Amino acid sequence: MIKIGLTGSIASGKTTASKIISRKKGPLFSADEVVKKLYIKDSFKKLVSKKLNFHLSTNFKKKVKTKILQKNKNLKKLEKIIHPLVRKKMFIFLKKHKNRKFLFFEIPLLIESKLTKHFDALIFIKAKKSLRLKRYKLKGGNTRLFLLLNKQQFKDTKKMNFCDHIVVNNKSLSILKKKLYNIIKLYE
Repeated sequence: MIKIGLTGSIASGKTTASKIISRKKGPLFSADEVVKKLYIKDSFKKLVSKKLNFHLSTNFKKKVKTKILQKNKNLKKLEKIIHPLVRKKMFIFLKKHKNRKFLFFEIPLLIESKLTKHFDALIFIKAKKSLRLKRYKLKGGNTRLFLLLNKQQFKDTKKMNFCDHIVVNNKSLSILKKKLYNIIKLYE
C-alpha cells in the first residue's frame, strides 16, 4: 500500500487535486469532509460552543467564524477539538482500505499536525496568494478570515521542505491533471 498525502495552503486547490488522482487510482480521505460531518453533529456543536463560550444558535458555523475572528486563541481551541477526531477517522480509513494499492489523504494541516511520518509520499499544492484569495472568496469566504487562517498556517516554503513533490496550481485544470498523473506514475 502506498499512502500519499496532499497538502497546501488555504484555497490552493488541494480538494481538486486530490479528487483528480483518487478518481483513477484509489480511495480518498478528506479531512475537510470529516470536519463538515462534525459540524452537523449535536455533540460536537455542544462541545465547541462550551469551549468557545457561546450559546448554541441556528447558525452554528457563522458563530464559530465570528468567535475565531474575535480571538486568535479560539482557533487553537477549535483545532484541539477537531484534530484528534480527524486523526481517529484517518486511522479508521486506513484500516478499512488496507488492501488497496494507493490511498490518498487530503489534509490541509498535515505538516502542522505532525502527520508526515504516516505517508510514503507528500504532495504540496501551491498557488499564488492572490489566486488563493480569489478562489476562497468565490466559495463564500471573506478576506479577513482568509488572512487569519493563512497567517496561522506554516509558510509555503516551510511546508515544501517536508514534501516530496511540489505542484504549482496557477494554471488550467488540464495542466494540474498532467502534473499529478506524472507524479503518480513514479509510484506505480
